[in-house]
Amino acid sequence: MRSNDRDPLLDQRAVLVLLLGVLAAVGAGVLTVLNGGSVAGAGLAGGGAFAAGVYLFHQLIG
Repeated sequence: MRSNDRDPLLDQRAVLVLLLGVLAAVGAGVLTVLNGGSVAGAGLAGGGAFAAGVYLFHQLIG
C-alpha cells in the first residue's frame, strides 16, 4: 500500500508537456480543415503534430 493516497496521477511537467502536445494537435487539425482538407486528414495531421509536439516539448522542458 502507498503511504499517501493523495499523490497526483501525473506531475506538473508531464501535464504541461501533454497539454502543449494537445494544443499543437488542435492547431494542426484546425489549420488542415481551414485549408480545405478532410476531417480524417485533420485527424491524421493532429496525431502527427501531437506526437512531434510531445517529443519536442519533452526535450525542451527538462
